Amino acid sequence: MSTASTQLPEGRYGRSSDERADHKLRIAGAVLGALLLALIGYFAYHYVVENKISAEVITFDSQKSAVQVHLEVRKDSGASGYCTIRSQAADGSEVGRADFRFGGDATRIDKVVTLRTTAPGTTAELLGCHAD
Repeated sequence: MSTASTQLPEGRYGRSSDERADHKLRIAGAVLGALLLALIGYFAYHYVVENKISAEVITFDSQKSAVQVHLEVRKDSGASGYCTIRSQAADGSEVGRADFRFGGDATRIDKVVTLRTTAPGTTAELLGCHAD
């Protein structure tokens, strides 16, 4: 006893419409994937090359009407710019924000800056640094 095959003979009737649709979807997926990869590469390149100043908050000390922030800045020699720092109260409201400028030939700067606040601040957050 043998079982009859329900498949069409290979190559006799051409490609099915499902195979054509799958092929088009694969091509579209490959093109979109390549575009996404190129876009990520573009943004990564500009983030690394264009960012001449970077910094991080090492420590901070909250006082009644100010926050002392120990900031470590890394920059290109001769580059100048500023870093924006903010402080928030315990309830999350912003109580202080200021820009601190950095310049000169040094490539690494350790500096303690004072951020004046309208109420006792519980945080010191670096929002970002920008070159001039």
